Amino acid sequence: MTEGPTVLENPAPRAAALRRTPLYAFHLRHHGQMVPFAGWEMPLHYGSIMEEHRAVRTSVGLFDVSHMGILTVRGGSAPALLSRRTTANASRVAPGQCRYTFWLDAEGAILDDLIFTRADTGIGEAPPAFVAVPNAARADKIRELLREHRRADTDVEAHNGAVAILAVQGPQSRATLERLWGWSLQELRPFHAAYFPATPGTGPAGGRLLDDPFPTPLQHEIWISRTGYTGELGYELFVPGAQADALAERLVAAGARPCGLGARDTLRLEKGYLLSGQDFHEDHTPLEAGQDRFVEFDHPFVGREALEKQKAAGPPLRWVGLTPAEPTAIPRHGQAVLSGAQTVGTVTSGGFSPTLQHGIALAYVAAPFAAVGTNVAIDIRGHPVPAVVVALPFVPAGHPELK
Repeated sequence: MTEGPTVLENPAPRAAALRRTPLYAFHLRHHGQMVPFAGWEMPLHYGSIMEEHRAVRTSVGLFDVSHMGILTVRGGSAPALLSRRTTANASRVAPGQCRYTFWLDAEGAILDDLIFTRADTGIGEAPPAFVAVPNAARADKIRELLREHRRADTDVEAHNGAVAILAVQGPQSRATLERLWGWSLQELRPFHAAYFPATPGTGPAGGRLLDDPFPTPLQHEIWISRTGYTGELGYELFVPGAQADALAERLVAAGARPCGLGARDTLRLEKGYLLSGQDFHEDHTPLEAGQDRFVEFDHPFVGREALEKQKAAGPPLRWVGLTPAEPTAIPRHGQAVLSGAQTVGTVTSGGFSPTLQHGIALAYVAAPFAAVGTNVAIDIRGHPVPAVVVALPFVPAGHPELK
């Protein structure tokens, strides 16, 4: 990759038959550089990672995230199933509410992070229903495990291909969507979702919940969530796969810039967001990763006992942000974090920040070295580069470079 950061530090080997999203032809038309990623053929960029990154920070960008798992978990025991398998208490999730959570092993290590959303109205006799979006590399395994542990009253289905997800991100995302569809997105709060009319004037402009189970309403509605992975205002549009290409072209014509995996990585790195397979890979707990607020200890879940013990003792490692003292030094995944001659941690994500114009890194370090302001070094190609522990995110909202 050119232009600084390397998004695929551990790229998957090219498989004989990579899966393609409903937007594959769109990517080719817009000259996307296609690469293998978690079993899918996805665009790395469309010519310039820097320009795509800047578009999302200052205007509006469009991402294809249809490679992510798109699962429904529906039935009377669906809340109990999700609660048992994740760190979120699904029984407390209100209709239309999204919840970021973790899927753990028995030792409390993160197997995946995912978002699930309560997709039923909570009214009448219809059973609880959830839309779950795990990472692409884990989606099939999570679906299998959910099916294996479900009760007879609950179904688990996958919808990749039939459903596509368009992520519209950036400070102009709301205005762009409202201008195109006549929606009123002001009332859609962060980490909430609702149906909006696919055709202007055919339903409430402010969104609603529908009785029909997902994805049936997508014939006439668009399911919109407001979660995001860029740290900017943004929305995810769940649409029929057959309509995704035309809708993407409509968004591009309205000013949204197509963006690939490269910009997705630099954007999330600046915000200090975890990347599956890189910042965790069955080797760190949510407490070590500083994600305590997403662990709800009010219900039994796989890995809870291990986390309770770690919480009582204090995590031995902490996930921190690092800024090298040398502006041209670019940290990379796997490099050692040093204190003198002692190795005290490991970089999990590193690269060039297009906003800050210097290198940044995320790393697990021994707890005594995790305080903001601690001086350490990063071993970059055998050269110990001085660095300092900094508060996350690297780029907060309203950063001067973004104005």
